[in-house]
Amino acid sequence: MKDNYFIIHGSFGNPYSNWFKWLHDFIVEEGKQAYVPQFPTGIGFQTYDNWAKLMCYYNDIGVITEDTTIIAHSIAPVFVCKFLTKNKMKVKKLIFVCGFNNYLGVNDEYDTVNKPMFINNIEDVKQCANEIVCFYSDNDPYVKYEAEKEFADKVATEQILIKDGGHINSESGFDTFEDIVSFL
Repeated sequence: MKDNYFIIHGSFGNPYSNWFKWLHDFIVEEGKQAYVPQFPTGIGFQTYDNWAKLMCYYNDIGVITEDTTIIAHSIAPVFVCKFLTKNKMKVKKLIFVCGFNNYLGVNDEYDTVNKPMFINNIEDVKQCANEIVCFYSDNDPYVKYEAEKEFADKVATEQILIKDGGHINSESGFDTFEDIVSFL
């Protein structure tokens, strides 16, 4: 399967929120495969192990390959880093939006589901993809700019700052995300 795309939502998210469905439809209209699965969400369900099981399923059926671009939002980028490095997998490209690691303080529910996703050796993800693009904003209401910038500094081959982008989600006006298209 050549050049496919895998889009992963964040904590308490779903495949139809934010710009995910728009991006899926854009990719499909270009004649390529795109997958936007529903990952388990909620306390007791959103765990690293549960998300990893779903990723393993897609890997086992041949969806995630060295021709795959993974696009991940919020907590999903650090999950992807952890999953790829633990499983010694290689993909074509990683596109991370508002990624962070080892950051707590959003609120108790988010901290509970986010904490198992964190990783100590985050830089190791550079061995899993030749290109890692990180989008982040300077006024995210959930994750401090410093946390997103630190994440990008550790993993990115290219960084894009979205001025006044908030969490780069629907709440911040991102039902579409045109800036991401040139990196697909």
